[in-house]
Amino acid sequence: MKNLNTAVGVLTLVMGGQVFGQVANWDNSPANWNNSQSNWDNSSANWNNSPRNWNNSSSNWNATNGVYDNQGKRLGYEVQAPTGVTNVFDNNGNRIGYVPSK
Repeated sequence: MKNLNTAVGVLTLVMGGQVFGQVANWDNSPANWNNSQSNWDNSSANWNNSPRNWNNSSSNWNATNGVYDNQGKRLGYEVQAPTGVTNVFDNNGNRIGYVPSK
């Protein structure tokens, strides 16, 4: 029984470490200020990121930063912050994801 408990404990640590390792990379972490939606550069309240900015508007047929699904429906837009983070917003300006700077 002691060996079984040890095996389960080691397996938990190994599996937990793999999952944690994916999240714990500081460069990719949402806790990193560069990636945080609390950072002004990543906020839709910033005019550069706002859906009211014509460059980001779904009404602008010439916008080059649209994000589309496989059927061609516009899901939102992306804007690169000065830090290099690419922010992805839905058409209403809700931040739905990001790509960390490289």
